[in-house]
Amino acid sequence: MSSGTITTRDGTSIFYKDWGSGQPVIFSHGWPLSGEDWEEQMYRTANQGYRVIAHDRRGHGRSSQPWEGHDLTTVAADLAQLVEQLDLRDVILVGHSTGGSEITRYVAQHGQGRVAKLVTIDAPSPLMLQTPTNPKGQPKANFDQVRTSLEQDRAQFYEDLSIPFYGANRQGAKVSQGLRDQFWRLSMQCNFVAAYEGVTMWSETDLTDDLKQIDQLRLPMLIIHGEDDQIAPLADTSELAVKLVKHATLKIYPGAPHGLPKTHAAQLNTDLAAFFKS
Repeated sequence: MSSGTITTRDGTSIFYKDWGSGQPVIFSHGWPLSGEDWEEQMYRTANQGYRVIAHDRRGHGRSSQPWEGHDLTTVAADLAQLVEQLDLRDVILVGHSTGGSEITRYVAQHGQGRVAKLVTIDAPSPLMLQTPTNPKGQPKANFDQVRTSLEQDRAQFYEDLSIPFYGANRQGAKVSQGLRDQFWRLSMQCNFVAAYEGVTMWSETDLTDDLKQIDQLRLPMLIIHGEDDQIAPLADTSELAVKLVKHATLKIYPGAPHGLPKTHAAQLNTDLAAFFKS
């Protein structure tokens, strides 16, 4: 078991955990969390004979907190430097939420020759913002409200966000206070500028061309999404993404929320293990 940092070309320090040995699997976290959110899956995957790595995106967790670079192209370049400096090959990528967007751009721009397959989970791609070419998307006012909430009281915003994130507002939901507290703790470790600029990263960045590039690469891809995702609704995201990556497999978890890596961990772990071995 080890951890370390790499330094990017603009001097940003990126923290990562590196456990186990074998074929490398990189876990990329959602906004505004950190690599720590993946520890249960990392432990299980390492015990199955893989080398597992989870990094904290710039401005998140234990990585440094620069003023600039909180856009998808830059964080994908950060990931590319991590892969190169650790000299990882035949890599399996797993990304949840914004992490799914991160690995999508990474593969499209940097991953040729190093990536074996990828998994996105509740990713907000190809685009959540309503535009003339994406008329069914959400109006920009929705995302502006998120920014306003961050400015007014981000601590309370994260507390409130943990409810729909894990589907705690649904009848019969069993979401522990401890899980919600963990979400709040990791979110508060993300600095304000990364959280604020990160809204644009996950809501207004168009990944249509990136997904088309992945389709051309013919990399095995598994797209997992919760049927009851209240953050990145299925119909606006993964159901459109799989039409762009025609060889990908879309697996929908009935009734699952956005935070399904926690609420549906057993099912996810089984599906990941099967996909890794396929």
